[in-house]
Amino acid sequence: MYLKWDETKIEDFSEKNISKLYNQGFVFTRIDHGILNQTRSLRIDLKNFEFTSENKRILRKTEKIKLENTSLPYSNYNWSIAKLAKDFYEKKFGKNIFSANKIKEILTTNKNNFNQLLIYKENDENIGFAICYENEEILHYSYPFYNLKNENKNIGMGMMLKAIEYAKKNNKKYVYLGSAQRPSDVYKFQFKNMEFFSGENWSKNFDDLKEALKYGDNK
Repeated sequence: MYLKWDETKIEDFSEKNISKLYNQGFVFTRIDHGILNQTRSLRIDLKNFEFTSENKRILRKTEKIKLENTSLPYSNYNWSIAKLAKDFYEKKFGKNIFSANKIKEILTTNKNNFNQLLIYKENDENIGFAICYENEEILHYSYPFYNLKNENKNIGMGMMLKAIEYAKKNNKKYVYLGSAQRPSDVYKFQFKNMEFFSGENWSKNFDDLKEALKYGDNK
């Protein structure tokens, strides 16, 4: 069950207002246009951020994968993209998590909260995508999906690292990486300058958070 402490619906879509809400632990959702949930958000402070040796190893393993970005709605949308996303979320998280119709709506209309699509290519072939929200200050890396049949087992982390690299190169203040709700989310904790929203403030006490997730303490 999705962890949510609070919910708000905005009419002010200015970058200043959205960045302020993200700083308060809110993140955009796919529920409806303008809806943000306050959750255990994860972010990296990109000031003086550097990749670890392990991060660099993954980047070397995925160096053939190139990142392009385009604004939403996506003019080159094809049904195969929605199928790729549906198959990915179904195999990773179970049925009825993310429908092909919802993916199509997000990618082709203005009825949602996301404005940027990251496209990952290998040998000029699209192998992965990430639906994001971006403004001058932040990048929210929100809904990634990729071809699970690809032989490179580092694609998922490689995509995230390339998104962080993109955010840093474009002078963002923070990159948001979703939330911490399940034991499997600990893979996101490996980055320098990372913090999570505790419900009251931003914390770097990941040892306590790891223990909480291990025992299903999702309050």
